[in-house]
Amino acid sequence: MHLPAPRKTDGALSCGNACIHARTHVTISNMPKTIQVRDLDDDVYEALRRRASEAGLTVPELLRREATRLAARPTVEEWLARTKRRPSQIDRADVLAALDELRGQWPDADR
Repeated sequence: MHLPAPRKTDGALSCGNACIHARTHVTISNMPKTIQVRDLDDDVYEALRRRASEAGLTVPELLRREATRLAARPTVEEWLARTKRRPSQIDRADVLAALDELRGQWPDADR
């Protein structure tokens, strides 16, 4: 819907146009958004179609679910900023020693 810009009278918006624009803005901002992805490789789309089918979903439903999940996760920068604030009593050498113990000896450790 295209509406004319609000008219200004003595520096103020006329009520009729300002009210229409405010009401339209609220309506449009509350509408679901659409995303279009172009130039998707056939094998990528086929994989998405297969995953959607296995989950009993359509491709748009799968992508909506995945986009919602992705948007809920913090970015790497946000996660790093959050985890930097947590003090730890464990030093790097202890972590590496614990990982080595869990993984076992490296295959080429005797070389």
